Amino acid sequence: MAYKRTYWVDHVVDQHGAVIQQGTLLDQQHFNNLEEGLSDASLAHAIMYFKQVQEDYNFTDELHTMTLAQTGLKWPFNNKENTVGLAQLRENTNYSVEVTVLEYTGGRLGEIRVYDRAKNGFKLMHDGSATTVKVAVRVSGGMTDQRVTDI
Repeated sequence: MAYKRTYWVDHVVDQHGAVIQQGTLLDQQHFNNLEEGLSDASLAHAIMYFKQVQEDYNFTDELHTMTLAQTGLKWPFNNKENTVGLAQLRENTNYSVEVTVLEYTGGRLGEIRVYDRAKNGFKLMHDGSATTVKVAVRVSGGMTDQRVTDI
């Protein structure tokens, strides 16, 4: 039930004691309404705080720096996969992986692929002719069970 606001009115009497305006009663009904409003506001604040904590937890980033090296084959240029282990086990595989190339040597860069996602890691591979590719990897999300719905 939503809080129903009470508009409080002062009790006013004239100099002879005659009531000019009847004030709001200070009784159980009015005080309980006040308590319900405070309780509802406190509960709403707690729910919003919990939701914020969950969102912060869900978007905790994990950073990795690694070098993708070539196997030495002429074609395809690179077929060596690199496994990235996550420091913190995820609740699901719906996490984002952002790969930034820091530097590369020995040829053309090509495309960097992220695949075989698991709760504890994923694989990276580049398909260019570069012999070494140094990348920074940022992993975020995947910390909330997908079965849980937003409040």
